[in-house]
Amino acid sequence: MAQAQYESLLRLIEPEVRALGYDLLEIELGLTRQGGVVRLYIDRPGEGSSTVGLNDCEAVSRAVTGLLDVADPIRHAYRLEVSSPGPDRPLRRREDFDRVLGQKVRLRFDGLWEGRARLRGRLVAVGEEGIEIEAEEVLFRVPWKSIGKARLVPK
Repeated sequence: MAQAQYESLLRLIEPEVRALGYDLLEIELGLTRQGGVVRLYIDRPGEGSSTVGLNDCEAVSRAVTGLLDVADPIRHAYRLEVSSPGPDRPLRRREDFDRVLGQKVRLRFDGLWEGRARLRGRLVAVGEEGIEIEAEEVLFRVPWKSIGKARLVPK
């Protein structure tokens, strides 16, 4: 998904999801054989592991469907899916990283960073400029702007 479209969807959807009492962890936009798909990952604020159930996903789906129908930000047919984050939860905001400090994470970079497309290791610090990851017995300081996607590595 283009970064501008991602940011636009985030600005549109995130306030509605928060008003319902959930955190919007990630938005994925993709294509399948059946058409387009918009996938939202939600969680309850402050929880260490997801406690989101089917009723929660249905409530968010109903609210966001109405919002998307009115705003019409996606110009092709799509299916909306709302899901709990699962054990490999996406990490997008600083507070998402704070929540998993000390655990293993995997990063995919926008382009190459330090000659790498990916990095997997233990998250040892979260700061204003970025994060620190211990991998391969080396401490890597990764700036926020370099991180394309990040996920928790399940135990």
